[in-house]
Amino acid sequence: MSVKRPDIDTLAAISDYYGFDLSFDELSEFQSAVAGSMAIYDRLDELADESLPVNYPRAELGYRPVGDDNPLNGWAWKCSVPGAEEGPLAGRTVALKDNIALAGIPMMNGSPIMEGFVPREDATVVTRLLDAGAHIIGKTAVTAFCFDGGGCTGYPEPQPVNPHDHDRLAGASSNGSAVVVTNGEVDMALGGDQGGSIRLPASWSGCYGIKGTHGLVPYTGIFPIELTLDHVGPMARTAEDCARMLEVLVGSDGLDPRQYDVRTAKYTETLSEDLTGIRIGILREGFGIAGASEPDVDAAVREAISVLEKVGARASEVSVPMHNDGLALWSAIAFEGATELMVRGDGYGTNWRGHYSTQLMDFYGRARRARGHDFSDTVKMTVLAGHYMSEQYNRHYYGKAQNIGRRLARDYDNALQEYDLLIMPTTAMKAVKRPADKSLNSTLAGALGNLHNTAPFDVSGHPAMSVPVGFSEGLPVGMQLVGRRWDEATVLKVAHAYQVAIG
Repeated sequence: MSVKRPDIDTLAAISDYYGFDLSFDELSEFQSAVAGSMAIYDRLDELADESLPVNYPRAELGYRPVGDDNPLNGWAWKCSVPGAEEGPLAGRTVALKDNIALAGIPMMNGSPIMEGFVPREDATVVTRLLDAGAHIIGKTAVTAFCFDGGGCTGYPEPQPVNPHDHDRLAGASSNGSAVVVTNGEVDMALGGDQGGSIRLPASWSGCYGIKGTHGLVPYTGIFPIELTLDHVGPMARTAEDCARMLEVLVGSDGLDPRQYDVRTAKYTETLSEDLTGIRIGILREGFGIAGASEPDVDAAVREAISVLEKVGARASEVSVPMHNDGLALWSAIAFEGATELMVRGDGYGTNWRGHYSTQLMDFYGRARRARGHDFSDTVKMTVLAGHYMSEQYNRHYYGKAQNIGRRLARDYDNALQEYDLLIMPTTAMKAVKRPADKSLNSTLAGALGNLHNTAPFDVSGHPAMSVPVGFSEGLPVGMQLVGRRWDEATVLKVAHAYQVAIG
């Protein structure tokens, strides 16, 4: 295609935005200069782009399931993509959160804005799963652009329901992955986590889910929200399956700017039923959160800690006061960062080296400009706040939140010098009822009211896992394990030991 040269009115609008104060004559001169510079883009159009490989044929491109074929509304699409005949995941069925590129299969990312987009490439995690022998059988439903921790938004309707009470939210944004795993419709699934979106649905729906250290698993080929918050990781019915899945996903792919000095391990080889010598810090600030914590949730997690002590762990309370500010730091980063990257940046932005999915940028860029009214209330609120803060305060608060976020990470690191793990409830409350209406206040309360203990660890980048520790009033309770950076092995070991101990 040929790049269209800007007319003088377009340049005048740009000049006004930046305060250049150019006269008509000056604009005419610049118009000629800018048009001349566009020849470089004509040459770029002649060069072939780079794309991620597609190494395995699609056995069945599939369909959008409805009714009895989708009992909990967890599927966005069903398909069949078999991987290698042998490997650590041979014979295992896997589902992908529907923000992950799977060539030839629609990707909607929970929004009608993305209706009609079909990737032509496989995300790095897809290739690694298939290389390990996994059989990908579908894409799972997500909330709108993954910006919803409860499950109040999303497309297509109806959205996933909680497996244990269909009138309650499943937790999100990886809600589809959680419910198809919990319901036994698939062996394991991939989720994404920017504010807790693996751990929140794992907690409310009752499965295991882990996000590794920031950058442990390459995010290449996955729809981003914010480079410093993006994580992807396993969800399964056992800690061992999470370890097995994580083992094939980890390591640098050379294409993801989130990855730096990545350290991996053989997680399945370090699983143990004996926790002798493991030191557990019970994070005081993660319990009794004003206006959020439910006493039965706190009690269930403390009871689970007593189980860990019976198999050798030593537990005592530890305080990290800045944990109370983690959600505020996350919000400041997410508001401006997501606005810049996910919306204004057409999903990818600039100023980083790595793989850009230009096909996605082209489709989404056009679609969001034509269908901005179809963004969910959660995204609209984020963009209104984020754009205002960026323009009014020169991105000061984004930068300050990132600076203080390093201090928060150091405080966790200091606590983790004394303890091997920090433990607290994953969510301060059990699954809440689906909002009775779709008003803005109801939607935001349901979508963003459960992030207190999860979002801080997306800011700090520490590995964090939700472990189901039983039920209260018929609803699951999740315990969150947080480890040292790059020490997913200890997190998984403790999760496995707990699972074995309770039978």
